[in-house]
Amino acid sequence: MTRTGCTVAFVCLLLAPLHAQLSTGELRLAVVDATGLAVPAAGTLASDASLTNRPFDTDQAGRVTFDRLPPGRYRLTVAGGGFTPHTELVDIRSALPREIRVTLELAPVAASVTVTDSATLVDVHRAGIAYTVGAQQVREQQSAVPGRELLDLVNLQPGWLMESNGVLHPRGSEYQTLFVVDGVPMDDNRSPAFAPELPDAEIEAVSVITGTFPAEYGRKLGGVVDVTTSRDPRTGPHGSVEAGGGSFGTGTAFASAGYGWGARSLTINAGVSRTDRYLDPPAAINTGNDGVLRSVAAAFDQQATPRDRIQVGWRASNAAFRVPNDLEQERAGQRQDRRGGEQSAQGAWTHVFSPRLLLSARAAAADLATDLWSNPASTPIVVAQQRGFRREYAKVALSAQAGVHEIKIGGDAVHAPVHEALQYRISDASAFSPGTASEFSFSDRQIDREYALFAQDTIRWGSVTASVGLRWDRYALVVHDAAVSPRVGVAWATPAPDLVLRFSYDRAFQTPAMENLLLASSPAVEPLNRRILRLPVPASRGDFVEGGFSAAVAKTARLDATIYRRGFSNFADDDVFLNTGISFPIAFRAAAIPGADLKLTLPRWRALSGFAGYSYLLGRAELPVTGGLFLGSEATTALAQTDRVPISQDQRHTARARVRYQAAARAWTAAVVRYGSGLPVELDEDVDLAGLAAHYGSAVVDRVDIDAGRLRPNVTIDWGGGVELWRRDKRRIELRAEIANVMNRLNVVNLAGLFSGTAVAPPRSANVRVRLEF
Repeated sequence: MTRTGCTVAFVCLLLAPLHAQLSTGELRLAVVDATGLAVPAAGTLASDASLTNRPFDTDQAGRVTFDRLPPGRYRLTVAGGGFTPHTELVDIRSALPREIRVTLELAPVAASVTVTDSATLVDVHRAGIAYTVGAQQVREQQSAVPGRELLDLVNLQPGWLMESNGVLHPRGSEYQTLFVVDGVPMDDNRSPAFAPELPDAEIEAVSVITGTFPAEYGRKLGGVVDVTTSRDPRTGPHGSVEAGGGSFGTGTAFASAGYGWGARSLTINAGVSRTDRYLDPPAAINTGNDGVLRSVAAAFDQQATPRDRIQVGWRASNAAFRVPNDLEQERAGQRQDRRGGEQSAQGAWTHVFSPRLLLSARAAAADLATDLWSNPASTPIVVAQQRGFRREYAKVALSAQAGVHEIKIGGDAVHAPVHEALQYRISDASAFSPGTASEFSFSDRQIDREYALFAQDTIRWGSVTASVGLRWDRYALVVHDAAVSPRVGVAWATPAPDLVLRFSYDRAFQTPAMENLLLASSPAVEPLNRRILRLPVPASRGDFVEGGFSAAVAKTARLDATIYRRGFSNFADDDVFLNTGISFPIAFRAAAIPGADLKLTLPRWRALSGFAGYSYLLGRAELPVTGGLFLGSEATTALAQTDRVPISQDQRHTARARVRYQAAARAWTAAVVRYGSGLPVELDEDVDLAGLAAHYGSAVVDRVDIDAGRLRPNVTIDWGGGVELWRRDKRRIELRAEIANVMNRLNVVNLAGLFSGTAVAPPRSANVRVRLEF
């Protein structure tokens, strides 16, 4: 490494983001009586804006700490034996810990203070909109496919679209989702076909943003999903056990055990699940589609001193599954297997210098490897793949508060050796262009080095909140590139009650997907298709502009509305390699995506709660493309053009809704409705429909509107409910059940797409789970 490179790396390790999270904060509560003596108490900390509801019990010293709180205004309620309950509003605005001292008065002399629920409905001091999935919905909602609970929750939010096999697309972007799990960013592809599951059963809360990005976020900026898996520390033994089963031979089991003593807590959990319908098959039949998932994790948390906190964690997970066949492949006897495993570890330390200055350090490492292999009967190609990477991540951070300013400066550094290998042998030459190489083998290793610096200031001045930031990125894998990205967001709390107007501009520098990038960018692929321009897949640059508002509706619900436009050069996408489940990164020359998102949220009204969301999107990309692995005459013809084409996620209208009804104190029921107007299909007017039907089935092909060039609309209704069977103190047993796709409607996600392949959504299925908490 050059002297300059060493200097940059050293600076990046010294200056890093405080938390790679949505500016989460910490609240330290102390409860005393009028004489100053500690009072053991209980209560709740709640916010309708972030759908947060955290019940708590203090220790014998009357103290409790709330960690990883989304920014906003909270309603704090505290009650102790023989004292009048106390309620007040608390603002959490930065990562700096806030200390609150509550004095409880004896019941006969206390005065009452009324704090209404609507006081926390709209966050008037947030520069951008964040959609939050509360702990209640996380716990209640189940997925028809193991390993997709988190992905399904995100897919219900406006602006998000989930294609085949759980691949999320924020506002039309492909593989540009940044997951942040307990402060550690994961910018690789986290869909079930590419990596072991994310910690679904351990999730406590989820926050999602698709615009007005803080400068600390980068690399993947289509959307950010911030996941919190840890709960507030609890004293003594505690935990949960969950087991269930359902359609397609699905079975799940999960157990978590924790122990808290003093200022320390230790948690260990493990889970296993299996199903006969793991991926979305290319035909209505479902054979050879089984999968098994396993995971185990441990976490330790210690408040070493009033100023120092230490957190360490470790997790291992693996997935083994078969790739489903189309009808022709099933008749031929094809079998393709995939296996993946991941191990990760992290450590974090925070130090409070003063109420206005905080230092944080974090380090993480992950090792991920996946393999695919095919039997000799595979058609039209026998393929094998071995790939993986080891990712090392480190950061140190400083956060400060000065008057109306909340300042963050920092950066991060990534070091990731990557290896890729792929081999194929054509078994049916009639499916490819004459002259296509009948055999191919590729292997390569390179090191990914990425650095970033940022400076960010959140200014709250009366009714105006502004977030101003600047980010610098350096990227070096196949290509070497750097960029400076300014960000600005402004929110104005108008004189009208609970009405906030917002505007933002984000400059985005987005690195290409790491998965199969070495092959997609390699000149070794040129002999396979000489009509495709073979250049390394470049980084994408984008300009994101949006405006909108948040408003309270009848002091009961909240309406969030956003209109946006995204413009890209080197727009990132991928192409699916036949029906192997392997995809390769590509880049269109340019793209433009205007759209709008709406969401009406009802935190609660009597026995009802829920939300309804709608998204409009129009996406167009400009050929030619760079990268990918394209074989066949149809691909060659299509990619030789220089026209504008719809992006593969160009679904005009998308709607989602969830309604929950609290039928009794211990029983609830909920329904989820999903609607999509249909994705584009890449079929010529003289397409051989009979040939498509031979591969995918006539029922699947009938779901195409040839004249419109789109799939027909898809509709799914899910219904579920739960009942608390038993409760004693902190122990409880709950039974939950859900029926997915109640109408058993055939919904086709993609069909014969050059960039997206073919996939059929799950049919009707049912599952039941029992959970014990202690």
